[in-house]
Amino acid sequence: ARCGAMDWQVLTRELSLYLESQVRVGLFGSGVGLSLVLGFGVAYACYYLSSIAKKPQLVASSDRFCRFLEEYCPVVTETYYPTIWCWEGRVQTLLRPFITSRPQVQYRNELIKTADGGQISLDWFDNNDSLYYPDASTRPTVLLLPGLTGTSKESYILHMIHQSETLGYRCVVFNNRGIAGEELLTPRTYCAANTEDLEAVIHHVHDLHPSAPFMAAGVSMGGMLLLNYLGKTGRDTPLMAAAIFSAGWNVFESVESLEKPLNWLLFNYYLTTCLQSSISRHRQMLEKLFDMDLVMKARTVREFDKQFTSVMFGYPTIDDYYEDASPCRKLKSVGIPVLCLNSVDDVFSPGHAIPVETAKQNANVALVLTSCGGHIGFLEGIWPRKCTYMDRVFKQFVQAVFEHGNKIFRM
Repeated sequence: ARCGAMDWQVLTRELSLYLESQVRVGLFGSGVGLSLVLGFGVAYACYYLSSIAKKPQLVASSDRFCRFLEEYCPVVTETYYPTIWCWEGRVQTLLRPFITSRPQVQYRNELIKTADGGQISLDWFDNNDSLYYPDASTRPTVLLLPGLTGTSKESYILHMIHQSETLGYRCVVFNNRGIAGEELLTPRTYCAANTEDLEAVIHHVHDLHPSAPFMAAGVSMGGMLLLNYLGKTGRDTPLMAAAIFSAGWNVFESVESLEKPLNWLLFNYYLTTCLQSSISRHRQMLEKLFDMDLVMKARTVREFDKQFTSVMFGYPTIDDYYEDASPCRKLKSVGIPVLCLNSVDDVFSPGHAIPVETAKQNANVALVLTSCGGHIGFLEGIWPRKCTYMDRVFKQFVQAVFEHGNKIFRM
C-alpha cells in the first residue's frame, strides 16, 4: 500500500470522527464551540489541500528521462501530502530523526587503506538471503553516502537499506574518515570538495563485484560529495546512475541561511558542536597540524570550516573552499543519469539557490522540487514513522535504474 496517501474523503472522515469523540459539549452549553472547531478544521483542511499538498516540480531537459521517470518512478509526478500537523520545513527537519523508526540492519565492516596511509570504514549489507538475486556476483549494489557527521547508523540510511533489502539489492555505506569509530591513521578527515576517498571506495567496490550493476545515493553533504565526483568524472565512472537527496547546491547561500538567528539557534550551533565532537577524540593526531583550541571555539559551521576544513585541504581562503565545494558549479559536467530531490523550504539548501536553469542544460539531470519537506524530512502520513516521501523516491528510482535503466543510458 502506498504510504502517506491522503485524499479529501480520508481527511474529512478522520476529522469528523475526531470531533465526534472529542467535542461533546458546545461553548456555554450550545453548539457554538463545535461550530467553531468544525469551521477551523474545514478551513485548515482547505488551506492544506490548496496550498500545502502539491505535486513536485519536475525539471528535466530530456524528454526521454522525463518519460522514464513518469513510467518507472511515478512518485515524482504525484501529489506530495506532507504530514498535516508538521509540514513546515524547520519542523520536519527537527522531528524526522526522532519520529522515524530505525530498522534493524546487520552490517559487515571493512576497513580499506588509502594511498596516503589512512583508512576508510565501509559497512556492508550483503543481503545474502536475496531471492531475486541469489548470485552475489551479479547482485545490484547501492553505495550510500550519509550527511556531514552521519554514519551508517542514521535512520535515513537504515530506511534506504530496508527498501533495498525488499528489492534484493546489496548496500555498502561509505563512512567518512574518523567518524564511524575507526582511528585516524593520518591527520586528515574529509570535506565536500575532495573526492579522492570516494573515488577509492567506488573503484574498490566495483573491483570486488565487476559484474554487478552499481549505483550510488548521497544525502545532504554525501549528495554534494557525490555530485562533485560526478562533475569531475563525467561518464568515466563505474556508476550507472545516482540519486541525490537534500544536497546543498551553493555553500555560500547555505551558510548564509544557517546564520540567520533562528536557524543558528535551531541548527547551526548544534551542527558545529557535532563537527567538533567528531574530531575531538582524534585531537592528539590533529594537534600536529591545527590549533585545536581555536577550532573548538568555533560557534558556526563557517568558523569551523575557516579554522579547520579549508586549512586541512590546502585552500587559500574559506571562499576558495566553498566555491570548490558547491555542486552547482559542476552540474553541467555530470555524465550519467542523476535524480536530485530537494525541498524549496530547506534552510540548509535554500530554494533560490537550486540551479534550475543549469539543470535544464544537462540531459542527464532531473530535479524534483517539493514545496515542503525541509532538510531530509519529507514526512508524510498522519503518523510518519515508517516511510517518507524520500524513501519512496529512493526505492522507485533505484529499482527503475537496475531493472529498466537501459532505456535512459543512451540519452
